[in-house]
Amino acid sequence: MAPSVLHGCGTALVTPFCADGSLDESALRALVQWQLASGVHMLVPCGSTGEAVTLSSAEHRRVVEITVEEVNGRIPVIAGAGSNDTQKAIATSREMQAIGATHLLHVTPMYNKPPQRGLLAHFRAIADACELPIMLYNVPGRTSVNMEVATTLELAADPRFVGVKEASGSLSQITTIIRERPDGFGVFSGDDGFTLSIMAHGGDGIISVVSNVVPALMVQLSEACARGDFATARAVDARLAPVIEACFVEANPIPAKAMLFMMGRLQDRLRLPLVPLADSWRSRVRASLEHAGVTLV
Repeated sequence: MAPSVLHGCGTALVTPFCADGSLDESALRALVQWQLASGVHMLVPCGSTGEAVTLSSAEHRRVVEITVEEVNGRIPVIAGAGSNDTQKAIATSREMQAIGATHLLHVTPMYNKPPQRGLLAHFRAIADACELPIMLYNVPGRTSVNMEVATTLELAADPRFVGVKEASGSLSQITTIIRERPDGFGVFSGDDGFTLSIMAHGGDGIISVVSNVVPALMVQLSEACARGDFATARAVDARLAPVIEACFVEANPIPAKAMLFMMGRLQDRLRLPLVPLADSWRSRVRASLEHAGVTLV
């Protein structure tokens, strides 16, 4: 199996907000620069972790624009452009292409619950309408539709689709895709806790929530897996385990933003209907960061 062009740890970036609810552009720029300095291999703005569904079109554009500016061609920028309205997904994709994203991330449509042939038609319509390579995103826990193995593999045969972020929670499904995919089609964990298992089975990396908070450790984990050093990978994974668990005690990105606030990197602000982390979880979240050796304010 030839390696995927995309590989390693990609951070599904949170979107920082100011106290008045507007975009915190300076915090975003600083976050991107810290991610780059920590060695992440890809950045993924405006996905579910970035609260994209509550961003205006102008804000969505600005977040990706800032990310592209700060990255300055050093690593891929995989811009979230998904929608359950295919025409809106096409319009967003064209805009992301125009402002310099290198790839697109397209999630299976939520709420509509299309059949598998609808998923095929949706993704192909997007690919027909723009020129950027597309990473597919399967997350049935958020969308209520699972992209089946046969559907993923049918799209994988088309070189316009370069990988899949797989968050189905089914290791059997994911490992089948890994075994049967064509050369050059990447398979990435969409669940931080599955990174070691998926890469041990031949996957290419992780699109990570946790790397917002501990990017160097997530890079270390993905790179150890990629070189087959699973003794190191297991040790890093054990160090990360409390942080990974704490990152999902409430809906993502609520805990991740609380963690970044505890680290002094951004304000603990989210867009409704998301709300800040419940006080009952804060001591556990703080303890997980201390376990990982993170400096807190």
